[in-house]
Amino acid sequence: MALIELDGVARRVTLCPPDLALSHLPAVAADAGIDAIVSDRPDLLNGALDVALRVSPDCGLSATRGDRPEQLLTQWVLLTSGTTGAPKMLQHTLAGLAGAIATTNNVGTVWGTFYDMRRYGGLQIFFRSMLGGGSFVLSSVDEPIGDYLLRLGRHGATHVLGTPSHWRRALMSPSARAIAPHYVRLSGEIADQAILDSLRTFYPDARITHAFASTESGVGFEVTDGLEGFPPSVLGRHGEVEIKVVDGSLRFRSARTASRYLGDARALMDADGFVDTGDMVELRAGRYYFLGRKSGVVNVGGLKVHPEEVEAVINRHPAVRMSVVRSRRSPITGAIVVAEVVLTPADAGDDADVRNARCRAEILRLCSEGLPPHKVPALIRVVPGLGVAPAGKIARHDPLQSPDECK
Repeated sequence: MALIELDGVARRVTLCPPDLALSHLPAVAADAGIDAIVSDRPDLLNGALDVALRVSPDCGLSATRGDRPEQLLTQWVLLTSGTTGAPKMLQHTLAGLAGAIATTNNVGTVWGTFYDMRRYGGLQIFFRSMLGGGSFVLSSVDEPIGDYLLRLGRHGATHVLGTPSHWRRALMSPSARAIAPHYVRLSGEIADQAILDSLRTFYPDARITHAFASTESGVGFEVTDGLEGFPPSVLGRHGEVEIKVVDGSLRFRSARTASRYLGDARALMDADGFVDTGDMVELRAGRYYFLGRKSGVVNVGGLKVHPEEVEAVINRHPAVRMSVVRSRRSPITGAIVVAEVVLTPADAGDDADVRNARCRAEILRLCSEGLPPHKVPALIRVVPGLGVAPAGKIARHDPLQSPDECK
């Protein structure tokens, strides 16, 4: 509640996620003009960060508006990264962050999310619960996903949200059936048909949706028909949001977008006020499908491969729980496509090596039938698990081990 109270009082509020490297904090504080830090970390409260005021939550900090003739327009600053390089900071307003949230009475709604509350996705759920009168079951940074599912179940969570990678990990947990949500939503990554169908099987009474939202562009749209991709009717102007596709890239213009990068001279919007999301889409048979990130394209002999497009095909195999596709250098084509997959548990008595070999052969056949030759993985490795970044997205930059293990 102190966050809400600080709006209109503080000049700027900067939310730092727990995985932000300590080495980046001085630059964040300088670029954001930080005067005070609120933290439960002793190293920050004992002078690791050079700010005028250090406050522990134990002191019961509260904000007082007093007799100000007019409130400040508080800048809400969210970080998009910070684990592999200097974080990007994006400036929002509370009105923009809450623009997609209906403030109707949601008493009885119990929200839960796998997102950290200090990132855009988690903050959205926090606002939904606070502004709509519902309850919010906070997740903990180091809490195993199975334990959080059990807590959600005990508190009767009705609305649960996360990335597709969050949900794939949740469905692999023995605690997956501890919850019986009325509403399940995916965002932050491409929601392929396999994960949508799996969620429908696990939670037949829930409304399964996926949405497009990002820290830069804000909340864009929600897809409710249970199918991957989105219909062309999403494009155009809907209320305060305008959406278009330019050269295959999805672009947004609305009051929900961030206003600018903080401490960075690059432009967030084009001359017409649109934010280029960098998410590539393709119109096929009357429906738009997500291909992947513009920045993540793999070049195989001069031909483009979107890793997410290959993963969507791999994930159709009934034994695949998760997959990640990456590139590996090749002296012939410049790069080849390689994949790691996590399989469902084998049946009792199954020989693991035989089953893994059979699944690899079946996955290759699926890819060969559904993809052009340059997109078919040259190597597939069965692994016990895949890394997920703190933001809830699949970790794409972990190097694969020796190709000898993929034979």
